[in-house]
Amino acid sequence: MTLPFAEHLSIDEQFRGPPHSGNGGYVAGVFAAALTGGNHCLPNQRAVEVTLRAPTPLNQPLNARCGDNESLAIFHGSTLIAEIVAKELIIDVPTPATWDEALAAREHSYSLPMGFRPLFNAVRRGAHPICFCCGAELSETEGLHVYSAPVKANRQVAAAWMPHKVFADQDGSIPPEIVWTALDCPGQMAWLAAGTQTGMLGRLTARIERTVRAGERCVVSAWTMGNEGRKFFAGTALFNEANQLCAYAKAVWIGPPAAV
Repeated sequence: MTLPFAEHLSIDEQFRGPPHSGNGGYVAGVFAAALTGGNHCLPNQRAVEVTLRAPTPLNQPLNARCGDNESLAIFHGSTLIAEIVAKELIIDVPTPATWDEALAAREHSYSLPMGFRPLFNAVRRGAHPICFCCGAELSETEGLHVYSAPVKANRQVAAAWMPHKVFADQDGSIPPEIVWTALDCPGQMAWLAAGTQTGMLGRLTARIERTVRAGERCVVSAWTMGNEGRKFFAGTALFNEANQLCAYAKAVWIGPPAAV
């Protein structure tokens, strides 16, 4: 197995989720690309499952080790960071909110209100102020601003998201790791809308169906899928301007944290 993206693998500080570690969706997308060779998807409609075993450090060298049966492990020194494997992913994706509905709900996003206590520090705005996916304090070229808010009587959350051209490839397409990022935080926000504050992302399994283009009006939707003890399951999906399903994922969130 060749690993064109893994020889000098590291996560830049820009792509943080918590203050001192990588955004779960972004790092999962980078690790998935190391397995797939950067392709949007695997043959035979297969997805990639990334299990996060430890927080991903920022600006540190990471090493990839190949396993059997289309699998990969990521280490920081002797610490296992993630395990990656090709998987089947079949989930029932519900009808999403429209762009107009998601945009109208944005002001109620947990990422935006001044009154919502940040999960990782006591400063400023929203649940994750500096998160690459949903941080409200980042400029439009520093973060994605995926602001999901409750819709459909709190049965889903949705974000009206227009990917900025700065995150696109030369041909205007959004790279897979950015799509994986957009599929991350809305899952946690779906559980917040249901009244449960989860902890860290433990696993993300994603499948990309179509290329996402910079500047198009996308909707990212998310919904809860039940729990088993401290494992909370959420589905997320990304739709393009033509309301075509571009990507979908199933996440496992660990929580709620003991301190909450």
